[in-house]
Amino acid sequence: MRILVTGGAGFIGSNLVDRLLADGHEVAAVDDLSGGDRANLAEAARSPRFALHEMDIRDPALTGLAAEWRPEVVCHLAAQISVRKSVADPVHDARLNVEGTASVLTAAHHGGTRKVVFASSVAVYGVPEAIPVPGDARTDPRSPYAASKLSAEVYLAAFRALHGIDYTTLVLSNVYGPRQSPDGEAGVVAIFTDALLSGRPTVLYGDGGQTRDYVFVDDVVDGFVRACGEAGGGRRFNLGTGLQTTDRELHALVAAAAGAPDEPGLAEARQGDLPAMAVDPAPAFEGLGWRPHTDLATGLKATVAWARARQATL
Repeated sequence: MRILVTGGAGFIGSNLVDRLLADGHEVAAVDDLSGGDRANLAEAARSPRFALHEMDIRDPALTGLAAEWRPEVVCHLAAQISVRKSVADPVHDARLNVEGTASVLTAAHHGGTRKVVFASSVAVYGVPEAIPVPGDARTDPRSPYAASKLSAEVYLAAFRALHGIDYTTLVLSNVYGPRQSPDGEAGVVAIFTDALLSGRPTVLYGDGGQTRDYVFVDDVVDGFVRACGEAGGGRRFNLGTGLQTTDRELHALVAAAAGAPDEPGLAEARQGDLPAMAVDPAPAFEGLGWRPHTDLATGLKATVAWARARQATL
């Protein structure tokens, strides 16, 4: 297949590009490199079946690219991903995540695309009424970021009704793994790993009892690959493990993988942070034939090994 990946130079996007190329597909990545890194695509760039197009997804040229190249599937991962930035500047968030999605869907329509696979977020569920959160849980966005992700899901349904473009929405829990940046708020595994390998202090907020559901990037990529097929049309699936890990437990595991002291500092809890989150991935087992296969200790070992090798080259 011909598959276009928006945000293709990013953490998840570049891992997806590598997997799609390994599976024999033709792949085009679109990324403005504001958050992605061209170095993430160094291996992909050696393939004659790959091309990187450096552009904003809102650029009208995206429609021309899709109309000419005619991708069968679009995997839409490009986004503004910071909750705090969305609160500080909700207009900018909407321009990237809502207007950007409308632009991607318009390009898909003009390119004759069969299906769009969309990366959504657990933020659309708001404060969970039950954990793990079922895929059909009530949505309750509590930030502009969450609202923009949910708005994008509505646009997917609208374009399906108008133009017959199929879609699958994948709600991602806390994804971690090689190529995740330690800069920003989203990647606590990357933050801990970078600090512990560098001998810098680490911090837990509150009492360290906050929980999250950590899923390895290779498993998430496998979910995208499966969703590129016929399965899961018009549906939303959670991609996570359903398991809760506390911040304190996570720090201990990363420290063990890094061979560093497990001695985090403590700071006041951050306003707005959820005390607990995990998603129920069971519908994806049947609907996509997907399961997470990487346990946390194994995934962290691979993540630390990548980060250590990267630090050695800097």
